[in-house]
Amino acid sequence: MAGKWLKSFIAISMTTALAVGSIATGQTPAAKPAAKSSTSAGAQVEPWKKIAIPRLHAFKPVQPRRVELANGLVIFLQEDHELPFINGTILMRGGSRDEPAAKVGLVSLYGNAWRTSGTATTSGDALDAELAQKAAAIETGGGAATTSLSWSSFKQDFDGVFGETIDLLLHPAFKPEKLALGKRGIDTGISRRNDDAGGIAGRESAKLVYGADSPFARQEEYATVAAVSLDDLKAWHDRTVIPNNMIVAVEGDFDSAAMEAKLRKAFEPMARGAASQPAKVDFPGPKPGVYFIDKPDVDQSTVEIVGLGTLRSNPDLYALNVMNEIFSGGFGSRVVQNVRTKLGLAYDVGGSYGSSYDHPGIFRSEAGTKSASTVAATQAVLDELGRLKTKPPTPEELKKAKDQVINSFIFNYDTPQKTLNEQVVLAFFGYPSDFLEKYKDGIERVTAADVTRVANQYIDVSKLAILVVGNKAEIQPPLSTLGKVTDLDITIPPPPDSSKK
Repeated sequence: MAGKWLKSFIAISMTTALAVGSIATGQTPAAKPAAKSSTSAGAQVEPWKKIAIPRLHAFKPVQPRRVELANGLVIFLQEDHELPFINGTILMRGGSRDEPAAKVGLVSLYGNAWRTSGTATTSGDALDAELAQKAAAIETGGGAATTSLSWSSFKQDFDGVFGETIDLLLHPAFKPEKLALGKRGIDTGISRRNDDAGGIAGRESAKLVYGADSPFARQEEYATVAAVSLDDLKAWHDRTVIPNNMIVAVEGDFDSAAMEAKLRKAFEPMARGAASQPAKVDFPGPKPGVYFIDKPDVDQSTVEIVGLGTLRSNPDLYALNVMNEIFSGGFGSRVVQNVRTKLGLAYDVGGSYGSSYDHPGIFRSEAGTKSASTVAATQAVLDELGRLKTKPPTPEELKKAKDQVINSFIFNYDTPQKTLNEQVVLAFFGYPSDFLEKYKDGIERVTAADVTRVANQYIDVSKLAILVVGNKAEIQPPLSTLGKVTDLDITIPPPPDSSKK
């Protein structure tokens, strides 16, 4: 279990700290006068390296209980009696990737107006006041693949808060003034989306990888937001709120049998409907080249080198994650050590080989550098990508990378709620329930040859796009040194003329 592993890790850390502390206070042979030391004058004694570190326990997080109702609704129950709270989430299939291209922003507006409008009997404002008195919460939202309704409360307030949640699920009000308020909020975000260079780079590089019209990269515009109506919100609700389109997850201080009975009473009367089917999307990858966005109000450049990543179902995921750790996993990684530390070409440099459950992630290498070193920093990152293919990791690099990946992975699932969340995600995207348990073993089996193999198989610099956001007047030598440059237009289209309606 993750908890036992954590206790072992803490014990080892304390042992190491005590050993190092005793050295510092002169309580080991290493601290004796030089004349009495058996070591050579220049040798450094490192007794902490002799500390035996036990092998990690098997990764066996406590799994939630899974129940499937006759109408297709799936329930996950995870008991956790540490604190007197109960948290729940209703996850529904259908997100921004499924909204019409002419109404981008619909799911975001739906998630906002659903909660703020309240129900047929309780306004959103009244619900706010009621929940505040109980230190409870009910929230709605929308993501790329999902829409959601969640709640949290003290154990003793569960029945009342859960009742309000079900009322919001089944009897939403969708008021015009709340939709208008949500639109104003999104419009404000649109008006300011070109303020930050990093935000521009992340947004536009995703367009290069997926395509500007891809549901995974398209953006809200004044016109698409204005096109969303109350009827659109109601239609989206009717489309997504069906039991065979939903996963309900509850975690906290409760008895599973009693909780299952309450959930069955609430959800079994719902009639099965037509489940949402995601649209088929092509992922051709970026058109190679150098792309530039001029931002005259900055004195530095943000560089993104991007391509298609992979799916989490890819058998090479383990090797790719280790490769990425060697390349860009922190201060000891190759790109940081060589581009930032040795060459001094970037104040910020890193990357990720992105993977997603239902579509390829983004392979991203990035750097923040002063304008004058833009070309040099970009070329240095490209050189490091090339070295991944020609210079296998040393035994020390490989061990360190695998340890870091495993350690960070374990701490992602060190609470019952984190384990529950991951099981819900796996079920939502159709992955096997033991997918996470196999991850640690998969990382441990990665060899240096595997890292070199996937680097050569998945990295092709000639197929990557280079995006730079910076001050054109200050970039010397010019970006054309790297190849033909395509200027990108990020002008924000104006709002539709209401006088013509």
